[in-house]
Amino acid sequence: MPKTRLPRLKEDKPVKKMSRKITVILLLLFIALLAVIFFRSSVSRITEINFQGNKYTTREELLERSGLVIGGQFFAASADSVEDSLKGLKTIKEATVVKNFPGVVNITIEEFPAVAYELDQQGILEAILSSGAAVKVNDTGIAVEKPILTGWKEEDPNKSKLSQALAGIPNELTSDISEIVPSPTLSFPDRIKLYTRSHFEVITAISLLKDKVEYLNQVIETEEPGLIKMLEADTYVPFVADTQDTSDIQE
Repeated sequence: MPKTRLPRLKEDKPVKKMSRKITVILLLLFIALLAVIFFRSSVSRITEINFQGNKYTTREELLERSGLVIGGQFFAASADSVEDSLKGLKTIKEATVVKNFPGVVNITIEEFPAVAYELDQQGILEAILSSGAAVKVNDTGIAVEKPILTGWKEEDPNKSKLSQALAGIPNELTSDISEIVPSPTLSFPDRIKLYTRSHFEVITAISLLKDKVEYLNQVIETEEPGLIKMLEADTYVPFVADTQDTSDIQE
């Protein structure tokens, strides 16, 4: 009886491509699950916000401007965007944000310096910063060598220009100025009057102040109290003291 040869069965080959796809999908699902768990956990939240260097800007103002809140997402806002937001405040010159994982945000503030002081309509003392911003003086103390601004309207653009001019002058050259009053004319719309602690009266212009202030100090150091004009030309006239007393008035 002849032998019947059965056909040889083919061996099943492993489906490598399909197994790789399943592995990748499972891995991505696992990573997504970890991300969801992480961002819902307290580890991804802001737990501490620290401000340093703010003297005229309150913590509440800084928090509102920065958009940062305790419990907010630590990675939601970049350091650069927070810095730009804070520099939008007229009191802040520079802001540096350092984020320390997990959850700690440290912000260093550099404010514009105070160049003068002013009493508002309610009689409350305000500090005038070099940016032109007016801020309440609470427990920050005042610098006694800074002048007082008197008679200035809040919307006067020359007030901001004066603040910038004072910021560009060394303190030792302005420490004797006690009061600054607006005194505009047609020729000099930015004309001002200065009164010094050494009893001089000075007439000048905001646009000339930085260049003329050295002459002012030379006169103050060498002359008796008088009227100083520092406009197109510099002049000094001493006050005439009335030296006559009652003992001289006799028949």
